[in-house]
Amino acid sequence: MGPMLSDGPGAAVVPPQWAPPTSEPAGDGALWAWQEPVVLLIEDDAADAMLVEELVADSTPGMRLTWARSLGEAQAELAHGRPDCVLLDLHLPDAQGLVALERILRAADGVAVVVLTGLAEEQTGLAAVAAGAQDYLVKGRVEPELFGRAVRYAIQRKQAEQAAVALQASQMRAQENSRLERGLLPTPLLRPDCRVEVVARYRPGRAHALLGGDFYDVVQSADGTVQALIGDVSGHGPDEAALGVALRIAWRTLVLSGADTARQLHMLEEILSAERSGTEVFATLTVVSLSPDGQTAGVTRAGHPGLLLRSGSRVERVEVPGGPALGILPPGEFAWPAHELRLPAGAGLVLFTDGLFEGRIGEGNERLGEEGLLRLARDAATLRPDAFVDALIGGAEALAEGEGGLLDDVAVVHLTREREANENR
Repeated sequence: MGPMLSDGPGAAVVPPQWAPPTSEPAGDGALWAWQEPVVLLIEDDAADAMLVEELVADSTPGMRLTWARSLGEAQAELAHGRPDCVLLDLHLPDAQGLVALERILRAADGVAVVVLTGLAEEQTGLAAVAAGAQDYLVKGRVEPELFGRAVRYAIQRKQAEQAAVALQASQMRAQENSRLERGLLPTPLLRPDCRVEVVARYRPGRAHALLGGDFYDVVQSADGTVQALIGDVSGHGPDEAALGVALRIAWRTLVLSGADTARQLHMLEEILSAERSGTEVFATLTVVSLSPDGQTAGVTRAGHPGLLLRSGSRVERVEVPGGPALGILPPGEFAWPAHELRLPAGAGLVLFTDGLFEGRIGEGNERLGEEGLLRLARDAATLRPDAFVDALIGGAEALAEGEGGLLDDVAVVHLTREREANENR
């Protein structure tokens, strides 16, 4: 005799029954016996329920069957766990036809559903499949072999549907990533005779499939000044990334229109306040203006980390006076101070976001920190700009690998005069 049906809900469903056995399968032929499909039968007719029990005994003895006499009882059973398949009669005391199917699809999301119909209701079965069921069976016309195969195929079909949905979502995320990447990570806008070499890198955090809010840009203005921006919108996800794109494009437009740095930051703060998803969202950024002769650099910080100054084989951390991040205070209530750096001949500037040094590198809350980043930079001080940037990111990733890697996004921009680039080659 096959598995016995209970006289009502509760007795046949105990939470441990929903978990598959842990023994290894003996091979393809033993796969379904190993998995022991769990099936919830929703049927108010005791005679029909007994027929299903006999079909189980003859076709799939390892199948575990639980009986609910109404949709309400089935919902109570589903609160204990999820079966692999639901066998649903469309004529229940508390739900009829496709309404019953709709309710069970909501209650058992992700579970395969096979509808049971009467002899004269084959069209109803087809309608049920169109409405979301994986298959239908006509009572009184089901052989044991067909029954077992229908349940197995329904489960496999549901799994295939879910895999297809997941694949489509993954493809959409990849497409969105590509669009956001083009917006966040632009090609520097430099004249052909520009003597400044730009090396830029971006690494998304390992925990995020989508790009975050880190952004950068480099634009040469009409007088030959090379202006660079690096920023970080708080949080992660498409909203933050889209806001980062908006700020970057707005900044590029302001530079090309001739706005000075003070005007740029005030306008960006207004845009942030208008476009952000909530008042808790803010953005940090640094703007650098490298003079045409390469002797000075204007630096303005809004809540952003400092930068690195490379000169020959020396690397120093520079953190000029700054102000709060954009979005912390109401627009127009703060003027960010500008600071001028005197640059040694052939000096290079390295801008970065905090994801580069905030990764955990040991037990507890031990992090790389800016001093640890400076040590990495000094170890790589003699490398050419592109190798230097890669060494910084690679070193930070290696130190954080044991603690899950760099969980935040990382953006790095290296600005160097051609003179330094040639010396390091």
